[in-house]
Amino acid sequence: MTQFDAQYREALTDIMNRGFEEFNERTGHKTKALPGITFQLDAGFPLLTLRKIPVKLFVAEQIWFIMGSRRPDEFVNKFTPIWKDFTEPDGTVAAAYGYRCRHYFGRDQLGDLMKLLEKEPGSRHGVVMTWDPTDDGLGTGTPKKNVPCPFVFTVNVVGNKLHLHNVIRSNDMMLGCPHDVAGFAFLQAILAAKLGLKTGTLTHTISNAHIYDIHYLQARELIDRVNDHGDVFFEAQPDYFDRAERGDETLVEEAAKLISDQYNPMGPIAGLKIVL
Repeated sequence: MTQFDAQYREALTDIMNRGFEEFNERTGHKTKALPGITFQLDAGFPLLTLRKIPVKLFVAEQIWFIMGSRRPDEFVNKFTPIWKDFTEPDGTVAAAYGYRCRHYFGRDQLGDLMKLLEKEPGSRHGVVMTWDPTDDGLGTGTPKKNVPCPFVFTVNVVGNKLHLHNVIRSNDMMLGCPHDVAGFAFLQAILAAKLGLKTGTLTHTISNAHIYDIHYLQARELIDRVNDHGDVFFEAQPDYFDRAERGDETLVEEAAKLISDQYNPMGPIAGLKIVL
């Protein structure tokens, strides 16, 4: 198994065996949950091989984020429908991550991050936020179909490698987690290539790591899976960041093929329905 496969199976096992069963008022489902789970990944590209993860989906999503768009029809809906459930009547995603990273707080956080690390690679100020403390959460924010799950990430250059630490407030471990880990690894690779660096450690910290009651059997099935899949490797090209900013649709096919050509996952697990 790959490094991520092993850490992911261990996390699922811990949640199923030691997790607290809680009722979630918003969804009406029970979950088994643990607080404060962290993955640290530095061997290959962390793409789950114990079941298939759609590669084009997270590739297109991250390119859409780099674009800074909040309208799924402008790009990401051409490759995946997953953001349609979170789109408001005006055609926007109220808390679109890319828009918040590039426009929402009166500054281009992602653009400024790249300028900072080009000028001062030893800086420890590379912090990018998507959570708006004036209007998200706490039971008093403006109602919206989506509030950010990944709410902050930091980027540090240490040992001439680019390291990314993503913090996520809430992760559906069966559906969201593998997708999010691969997505942020893809973003990390693009940022590193733009700066002429190699990728270092991807740290993925989850405040509330949970498995929904309708996924308990599927979690046990996945925990029982073992394979000998080798590492997947992905190295972005220096122009990928600029092409992503322009919304270059050919980049989705190009980057996804580089990953998919090495990817031979185990079969699907039936009955994995998303809980909204």
